[in-house]
Amino acid sequence: MPSVQSRFFRLIIKHYIAPKFRQAGNSVEVWKNLLDDMSKFQRVPKGTEIQPAMVGNLPAEWVWSPDSTDQYAVLYLHGGAFVMGSPANYGETAAKFSTGFGCRLLVLDYRLAPEHPFPAAVEDAISAYQWLLEQGYTPQQVAMGGDSAGGSLTVQTLLALRDSGKPMPAAGFCMSPPLDWTRFDGESYRTRAQVDPWITEDMCRFTGGLYVGDNDPATPLLNPLDMDLAGLSPLIIHVGDEEVLLSDSVRLMERARAAGVHVEFKIWPGMWHAFQTNATTIPEARQSLAEISSFVRKHLQVADSE
Repeated sequence: MPSVQSRFFRLIIKHYIAPKFRQAGNSVEVWKNLLDDMSKFQRVPKGTEIQPAMVGNLPAEWVWSPDSTDQYAVLYLHGGAFVMGSPANYGETAAKFSTGFGCRLLVLDYRLAPEHPFPAAVEDAISAYQWLLEQGYTPQQVAMGGDSAGGSLTVQTLLALRDSGKPMPAAGFCMSPPLDWTRFDGESYRTRAQVDPWITEDMCRFTGGLYVGDNDPATPLLNPLDMDLAGLSPLIIHVGDEEVLLSDSVRLMERARAAGVHVEFKIWPGMWHAFQTNATTIPEARQSLAEISSFVRKHLQVADSE
């Protein structure tokens, strides 16, 4: 049974937070402002260091906890439906992951739609990964992952790296990744429509259209669930049972495993989209972060020597 804390927070999302986004209609600018307002309630753990960085011409932030090492690094790709979000919205989540991973996180401020539709974000994520390698990290000392759009961007980036023959990172992690921006045919759009407190199919169609832009909807990287997933890095995928995007995570797991990719997968009962960003309040979110952190540490080369 979901915890008392999660049930209470779910009510806040359903009756206070989600209605504000829906009342804003399709105004990306209002959505951004609402996300910034929500971020004011972040509680970054004491002792966390946050340092601005430039990855080529892209802004980013290094985030690390007091006991973290710089021997390996994690590229964190934030959520926000490819239309909003920035490192400033993710200080608390990144700090908690830094503690769990025991290393520094590079939180990338990748370009967003509608000004910069696909493939801008993928290009930026590839550039950030290459930048980490240029800093002296080996591929086996780097992992990448993210929540929501950041989880889907992780999958797209891994596929693009594989197809270009570049070395793959040690591991990838995805929290509630949307992976269908053109068809929206996952069964959970129907079966979870009445229980999802946060995300709707209409929202996904709107932001998906902005992300696809003028690109051909048949572009392979816009349909990763139709691609051959063989050769991807080991993956861990966590998703809530009460979200319309559940089917995307299930299909990713099934097709990656069928292609021979090592995948750890978990559906969290009673949880909603990207619930891990509420780890300060919700015990299930803390447990999810701990399990993801354990997976990533296991696959990072330096973990064996710590």
